[in-house]
Amino acid sequence: MTTRNRLLVLLAALAVLATVAAASVLHAADRAARKDQTQAGGPAVSTGSVSLAAGTGTGTRRMVFRNMAWGPHRDELATVPADNPTGPRTASGLRCLRFYAAAGTGICLQSVSSALQDHYRAVVLDSRLRELHRYSLAGIPTRARVSPSGRMVSWTVFVSGDSYAGTNFSTRTSVLDTRTWRLQSSLESYRITKDGHSYRAADTNFWGVTFADDTRFYATLATGGKTYLVRGDAAAQTVRTLRTNVECPSLSPDGTRIVFKKRVKGLSPDAPWRLFALDLRTMRETPVAEHRSVDDQVVWADNHTLVYALAGDYGADLWTVPADGKGAARRLMNAALAPAYIG
Repeated sequence: MTTRNRLLVLLAALAVLATVAAASVLHAADRAARKDQTQAGGPAVSTGSVSLAAGTGTGTRRMVFRNMAWGPHRDELATVPADNPTGPRTASGLRCLRFYAAAGTGICLQSVSSALQDHYRAVVLDSRLRELHRYSLAGIPTRARVSPSGRMVSWTVFVSGDSYAGTNFSTRTSVLDTRTWRLQSSLESYRITKDGHSYRAADTNFWGVTFADDTRFYATLATGGKTYLVRGDAAAQTVRTLRTNVECPSLSPDGTRIVFKKRVKGLSPDAPWRLFALDLRTMRETPVAEHRSVDDQVVWADNHTLVYALAGDYGADLWTVPADGKGAARRLMNAALAPAYIG
């Protein structure tokens, strides 16, 4: 090959490389631009700062939740003003399967992929979403809560199975003190008083902790084919049954009522629940005005309003209904899951 031909080949190769490089740059720029664009048919989502601290200076309560909209921010924690839940979302970059927060403490239950298999972990967050501690999980994340002060954290995972609808599942519920970092890895080690008598059985399962304060909590106990509402004491490591046929309790901010899932006879085994409110003073139940089966631990937006997830086009939507049994359920926001109210 002559020197002239070698030069022509070199120039041609350089031209190809330049074209590839330019295309790569354009593709990267396009991807970056699309990251902050509204997804077709979904809410507007853009990158920004997300805080779990109350009183950020805006004077507006906020919702922080798992964004379910398709796109580069799917599964990230995102935020909107509580009074504008359908408005543009600010995404944090932090991905969680389950999430909750109170008083500047957050709990993020994550899936972590590896070459061999996926595994799960619980990450305790500060108000700026910085990791404080992490803990390996024994199964699929399903529930998470933080005490009103932000000190105590709890989570539930499926050790076997992945649904509460049937009976072939096992759960593990943990309680963590974020002041001492003492982890109670399973409520199954607690002393149980059932119907006024000491109780022990191999088939006990707990899930759905909801905190009254840094010591007292409520949860679900399953044993002997039944579910029970229990009141627990994290310091004494005891639980006491209060009522049957209660799952995933959620305590109102004023501590007077619990909303829970109740299995209703005659419903489909795949969708067996209705939501009820329980007055803890009178122990009177009131069905709420949501007539579909809800498999979620509801969140109280305030002392009168419930928020919960139902299946939607993006995987889950958030719905709301009054807690007093009146009114009607309505969709609060599309493509969202696991909300917490901040401020």
